[in-house]
Amino acid sequence: MLEYGARIRPNERKFVPENEKALKPEDLTRLFVERANAGDAAGLAELYEEEAVMAYPPGSSTVGREAIRELWEKVLSHSPHFEAEEPLPTLVFGDIALTATPPKDGSGARAQVVRRQADGSWQRIIDQPEFRPPTS
Repeated sequence: MLEYGARIRPNERKFVPENEKALKPEDLTRLFVERANAGDAAGLAELYEEEAVMAYPPGSSTVGREAIRELWEKVLSHSPHFEAEEPLPTLVFGDIALTATPPKDGSGARAQVVRRQADGSWQRIIDQPEFRPPTS
């Protein structure tokens, strides 16, 4: 019997429980890693607002939660493993916040603009999952 709110991932017979919401901006990084490593593209997409923009693949943009879900389905089909990265201090201005993490290999950075939702949870509205310092 399937638990309320649980779903079965395509191509696997694992149960994914109803997804936890980010109660603070910093939760989004942890939830991303947990859902990505579980192969949960739909759960990853829930971390984004409906009209969110993601700067990926490199050199292009993916716009909208459904397109972001489709992108993560393709990425996760290769079974990548994501490591938790220590977040930099979050900057908050009212209902908007900037979150960032430096990659463990020390190259570049990751940054997201997130917005507080009506229920108090947070979702990504702009996601720059990787960028590298300019080279001279």
